[in-house]
Amino acid sequence: MHIVKIFSGRRARLAALCGLLTLAVAFDAGAYSHWHRYQVSISGTPSTSDVAGQVYNFTPTATGSQVTFSISGQPSWASFDKTTGRLTGTPGSTNAGTYSNIVISAANAYSSASLAPFSITVTAPQPTDVASISGQPATAVNVGTAYSFTPNASDSVGKPLTFAIQNQPSWASFSTLTGQLSGTPASAGTYSNIVISVSDGTAQASLPAFSIAVNQISGSATITWTPPVANVDGTALTNLAGYRVYYGPDTSNLTQSVQVTNVSASSYTVSNLTSGTWYFGVTAYTTAGTESPLSNLASKAVN
Repeated sequence: MHIVKIFSGRRARLAALCGLLTLAVAFDAGAYSHWHRYQVSISGTPSTSDVAGQVYNFTPTATGSQVTFSISGQPSWASFDKTTGRLTGTPGSTNAGTYSNIVISAANAYSSASLAPFSITVTAPQPTDVASISGQPATAVNVGTAYSFTPNASDSVGKPLTFAIQNQPSWASFSTLTGQLSGTPASAGTYSNIVISVSDGTAQASLPAFSIAVNQISGSATITWTPPVANVDGTALTNLAGYRVYYGPDTSNLTQSVQVTNVSASSYTVSNLTSGTWYFGVTAYTTAGTESPLSNLASKAVN
């Protein structure tokens, strides 16, 4: 009987030990589950560059319960959301520079985690690449008369420019370096839809299409007048300096003129007139630069 009691005591102690071990394992499993549920982790790859005027946006990914976010080294131009960890903002041109040692962290009551420190470099925006061209080419020239037109062109970023032309007149030469169109036509005709353009290799600009009418010279006209002896107020004219002969293809379009400096002259012959009706008027001017009103108009039909 005594031997049996000893054996029974040992079995009881072994059972108790096994119970304690089972309790410890159960406790460890519960603690791990609790720790795992509240363990915080954070991940994401924030951009390290931005251009002034463009939106910067980064939101990390975090795991764990009841997580809140924090930041150190926050750029002055950016806002930060403690609930989502989002860092966003639009830097201005005065914010160009590098913002270093930015750290975004996530935490709850049990643990915390942080992204590796990073920097954001804000650069100024690149200038807009724009090529421009301007100028008013003459749209008429006489046979045997030299024609020349060179446009003005520029590039916003200073790139070298190359010129091109469409529908180049057969009698003219063209420079791809300067855009000059020049030549002397030998026969009459109209050359239409001429387009001069410029390019920096990326940006391009063109002048509006234009035409050049080559006119055949076919006549002349002699204009006569009586030299004036008095001013319009009736006083004697003592400082006459010369005359100006104005002429053109329309009474309201006397766009051409010639200066006659001989005060004794009473006529002038205008040559190289194209066919059509031409209108003429004369003024007198003084040494002080005062010019009289235009005379009555005369006309001539040139065949």
